[in-house]
Amino acid sequence: MTNRAGRETLLFAGLAVLIALVFAAQGAAFGTRMLVEASCLAIVALGLTIQWGYAGLFNVGTMGFIAIAAYTTVLVSFPVNGAFWTSNGPALLGKTALYLVVGGLLTYAMSQTHRLGLPKKFRTLLALIAGAATYIAVSGALGEAATHIEGEAGFIGGFGLPVWVGWLGGGIVAGALGWAMGRITLGLRADYMAIATLGIAEIVKAYLKNADWLTRGTLTVSPLPWPVPTPAELGFVMSRAAYLSVTAVMIVVIFVLLQRAWAAPWGRMMRAIRDNELSAAAMGKNISRRRLEMFVLGNVIIGIGGGALITFSSIFDPSSFLPLNHTFLIWVMVILGGAGNNLGTIFGALFVYVIWTMSEPAALFLFDQVAYWGDRLFDWQAPADMTTRALQMRVFVIGLTITLVLRFAPRGLIPERPVKYE
Repeated sequence: MTNRAGRETLLFAGLAVLIALVFAAQGAAFGTRMLVEASCLAIVALGLTIQWGYAGLFNVGTMGFIAIAAYTTVLVSFPVNGAFWTSNGPALLGKTALYLVVGGLLTYAMSQTHRLGLPKKFRTLLALIAGAATYIAVSGALGEAATHIEGEAGFIGGFGLPVWVGWLGGGIVAGALGWAMGRITLGLRADYMAIATLGIAEIVKAYLKNADWLTRGTLTVSPLPWPVPTPAELGFVMSRAAYLSVTAVMIVVIFVLLQRAWAAPWGRMMRAIRDNELSAAAMGKNISRRRLEMFVLGNVIIGIGGGALITFSSIFDPSSFLPLNHTFLIWVMVILGGAGNNLGTIFGALFVYVIWTMSEPAALFLFDQVAYWGDRLFDWQAPADMTTRALQMRVFVIGLTITLVLRFAPRGLIPERPVKYE
């Protein structure tokens, strides 16, 4: 056994022991819930490691992709809202879509008037006028439709299709959003791209939060259907274990496909682009197209993981999507595990989420012991907000963990394996 293989075995063995301690301390229901959530986030982290580890793309908008994929899952799999379909809502939305299509075509036509010999300044002016008119018309029609839907049906509901179709749909929509974002941001430097993706993610969240006719906003949508029997049918432990088996299979399939792709000529090309862009361009590779390809592929996987995560929570609440939980935490998983190493990313996701989940109860236990012994030995009265302080220890512990890893293992606990060619 090589040193690297021995290190990986030791790390996973330690992780297994840590998970076993969680099961022993918190019970099987809590432990299986933690593993399901960790496995969903591991899928998201695999999508991010494609972008950062494979292509060097600095995407800090993962929250937006998770949110849009989560809503798409709800739209596809939530039961049909009969009150919406029997109202004038579909006709009003169709009218809005018609305005959008006609206005978009008209705006595009105005932008091509230079082919008729029209000066550029007039072409731009006509395109801006057509775009503004389209925006006014679509906004007015959508406002009318939203008011009607909220008053008559509450919200549009879903299509009642199988959950796995919703997950795939979430991945496709997240990939489409990634394509649109990539066309705008991939030409920017890493820091500007980070700002752009973060801003677009916040826009997505804000829209989902305020579009009550579409998502019910802060009223939330629940209960979401599961791809396996629910706790009401099997009990918490068995239903969560069944869900875990589904996400585990998904991780294995994605992992195998990514490993095979990374070892193929496609993977060699992506490594060449990442490590030496100028040389890859000199060999005739389309750098922009390949980066866009990686950005879209990563977002498809992020979307699938986001759909699985929101389905397990059984409630869709746009306010629950937070940069701390759905961007920063994912980055910590990728960096700690090892960017560019799929196995390291899976390890990082499981390890970080265990620490994230257990930091609060562990800190609360320690605080209780300090308060008990402080009162008994020194007559010291503990502050009343100990529970709140224990919750805040999550961020401290995660920050300390990533700091130690960056200090002693800057390439991650399981770094990318160098590829040598004979």
